[in-house]
Amino acid sequence: MESKVRLFGHAVHQMLVVFPLGLLGASVVFDLLALVGGYSLMAVVAYYLILAGVIGGLLAAPFGAIDWLAIPAGTRAKSVGALHAGGNVIVLVAFAGSAWLRYAEPAVPPVLALVLSFGGAALSLVTAWLGGELVDRMGVGVSDGAHLNAPSSLRHRSVAAERPTR
Repeated sequence: MESKVRLFGHAVHQMLVVFPLGLLGASVVFDLLALVGGYSLMAVVAYYLILAGVIGGLLAAPFGAIDWLAIPAGTRAKSVGALHAGGNVIVLVAFAGSAWLRYAEPAVPPVLALVLSFGGAALSLVTAWLGGELVDRMGVGVSDGAHLNAPSSLRHRSVAAERPTR
């Protein structure tokens, strides 16, 4: 099932999710550096990474919702997509809560802020796996003309749909 929102032949949601995943994951690394090394500047960096990651997640979400709405009802993909989306809403809320708790003093995040970030990161591993299940296992967001020798997505659409002969 092809994505309903594509840019240069590729699913926009799949292009955008790498940013919040990377930013929010990096925030945890910087929090760990702050905790282990006592570097308060690393906690400040984590705070700004969280803000950017939450914004990135909010930008990616509508494109995922559009694709999810196009999945036929009663399919495994529809239910996995709902879990993926719902889990990611919780991830964004957890990280937004962490950012809110850090706002007054980003260099010294309270324990609850760290718990929310680390919990959000752990849940994001599950939701990322669910997203991979949708794409890799169920073909959601994958071009109908996908194959090992498919031409560039920048070529004309009818050419991309051709299958190689054996």
